[in-house]
Amino acid sequence: MARAYNVAAVAVTLRVSHKWLDNVLSHHRLTGVVHGRQGVSRKLTPHAVVMLEVALRISRSVGSPMGTALELAAKLLEGQGTRTLSLQSSVQLSVDVDAVAHSVYSRMAEAVEVTPVRRRGRPPVSR
Repeated sequence: MARAYNVAAVAVTLRVSHKWLDNVLSHHRLTGVVHGRQGVSRKLTPHAVVMLEVALRISRSVGSPMGTALELAAKLLEGQGTRTLSLQSSVQLSVDVDAVAHSVYSRMAEAVEVTPVRRRGRPPVSR
């Protein structure tokens, strides 16, 4: 499996709350999200993080629901470079995928450095 990042690092990278990101991942199927068993946190591939960033930008720019923004982002990420998606005959959505990915990867490198891995489950018993 390719490198994967925990939800806390991805939340810092995307500049969203951990809770918001966890809710999005719970409500939407996303390629590149590795679900562990109960008690094991999710991991996201770099591609999934870029898709979330593109979806966030779409949602914030045009006010679309996150589910719709994720569908559009998935279609836009099918290639590299500047990708354009025709929504209607006179409406197009254009994203520079490489520029977004570069921005995400540099923020992700910083986020990994500052985000500690949260321990899950009950704390150990002190004796």
